[in-house]
Amino acid sequence: MPDTTLSNCVRDAATQAAGLPRRRSVPVSLIAAVAALGGLLFGYDTGIISAALLFIGDTFALDDTVKQIVTAAIVAGALVGCLAAGPAADRLGRRLGIILSATIFAVGSIASAYAGSPLTLVASRLLLGLAVGAVTQVIPVYIAELAPAARRGSMVVLFQLAIVGGILASTIVGWWLGGSGNWRLMFALGVVPAAVLLASMPFLPESPRYFVLKDRLAEAFAILRDVRGSEAEAAAELEAILAQPREDGSWALLFSPKIRPALIAGMGVAMFSQITGTNATIYYAPTILASAGFGAGAALATQLAIGVTIVIATIIGLSVVDRWGRRTLMLRFLPVAAISLVLLSVSFIGGNPTGAARYTAAAGLFGYEIFNIGSISVAIWLVGAEVFPLAIRGKGMSMVALSHWLFDLIVSLTTLTLVAKLGTAGAFGLFALINAAAWLFVWRAVPETKGRSLEEIEASLNEGRFARH
Repeated sequence: MPDTTLSNCVRDAATQAAGLPRRRSVPVSLIAAVAALGGLLFGYDTGIISAALLFIGDTFALDDTVKQIVTAAIVAGALVGCLAAGPAADRLGRRLGIILSATIFAVGSIASAYAGSPLTLVASRLLLGLAVGAVTQVIPVYIAELAPAARRGSMVVLFQLAIVGGILASTIVGWWLGGSGNWRLMFALGVVPAAVLLASMPFLPESPRYFVLKDRLAEAFAILRDVRGSEAEAAAELEAILAQPREDGSWALLFSPKIRPALIAGMGVAMFSQITGTNATIYYAPTILASAGFGAGAALATQLAIGVTIVIATIIGLSVVDRWGRRTLMLRFLPVAAISLVLLSVSFIGGNPTGAARYTAAAGLFGYEIFNIGSISVAIWLVGAEVFPLAIRGKGMSMVALSHWLFDLIVSLTTLTLVAKLGTAGAFGLFALINAAAWLFVWRAVPETKGRSLEEIEASLNEGRFARH
């Protein structure tokens, strides 16, 4: 589009925006924090199963296979939810997508709490999975499209901080209700953050880039003006968005050679965030540690410590992601994660650790959580929300979320079997090698997006210089 035409479009949008009703301005940092509550729901509903599994067997007869199915049900639902959320968010809007997800969260939490059989419990967890998958697609995109480039990293990472905060909350609830074994109340408490998100989202603006996608330029300008606090900044940003080529946004474009580097980067980071072992410890740490002789009570205490550790790790990553950059953060932290897993693996050689070896194992476990979650888990939703062009951002983020949930499902179905076949030392040794492979992938395929606008990233993809370092 010629510069004069662009300027005229922006000028017309500004004129029309002046006639629109003014919404009460909400700081973009508050918008990001409220939207990130969807991550709290994600974290709580995926994390609470670790404690609940210790007590559900008192109500229903569950063998290891059924326990793994109950655990994996939410992930299976998420596979469907994330794929449906992309096209839905492009058609209905990012904000409405979040509202619908919060509604499903509330219904699924209540249904899980009142489940009368293993089958209805699995069905309820599948329903929750639809919402979990949807928020992993729509919330990072929503925040990324509203945030200024200089602070986009930390704002999108608020979603991951909410996820690990939800996991910590689930651990605390499991600890609190462990004495009574009230697993139904554990599930029911998921309604609380869902209600808060539902009550808050109607007061937040839609993504301005979604309005550009729908050719509603006046509304896009009005939102940019309100969140940037300046008509000049709003005009410059809108012009930059409009300057990018307008494409059809089809699935065929997403899988075209031009977009392939972004697809590899986004889906690859998502894959490695799962197969490097993070969720294996979150899902099964109490069970693994109990079988290693720590006892159920000590295992839950360790899970609580892990919850605190991953929150601290995420805060560390959030604090440096806009200063160091996404790529640099992963390249600095992943080697330490691999070394920590080697330490953990060595502790289990010859059998369960005893005496001082238990402290070595704990140090390796917590070191791994800090440096893995503080890097690749911090970057997963951020990289995915940044690298795709506007026309296919919804579909692209669906594929990133699909990669995350597909490999999460594989991990949740195979971790106990992997430990049984390889032993604890062998399993953690394998995860150490995969962390090293993740470092190589980031070094080769992931670009640095620090401080660049979404449109600058899109231009680099269109011009064939996306992954140049």
